[in-house]
Amino acid sequence: MPKRFRLTRRFNVAMTEDGYRRLRRFAQESGLDEGEALSFLFEHFDSVIDDDTFGHRLRLFNSELESRKR
Repeated sequence: MPKRFRLTRRFNVAMTEDGYRRLRRFAQESGLDEGEALSFLFEHFDSVIDDDTFGHRLRLFNSELESRKR
C-alpha cells in the first residue's frame, strides 16, 4: 500500500527569483504545486542530482553568494 501523501511541515523559505521561477516551471510541467514539487525533489534527492556536476555547481554558488546578497 502506498504511503499517504501529507504535507506535515511548513516553513518559510527564501529563494532567488531564478530558483523560484525554475521551481514553478518544474511544478507546472509535472502537474504538482510548489510544495509537492519540493517534497518530490528532496525525497528523491540522491537520484535526481548529477553527482559529477553537483560539487562544482555548489562551489560556484557559494563563491557568488556574498556578492549576490548585496
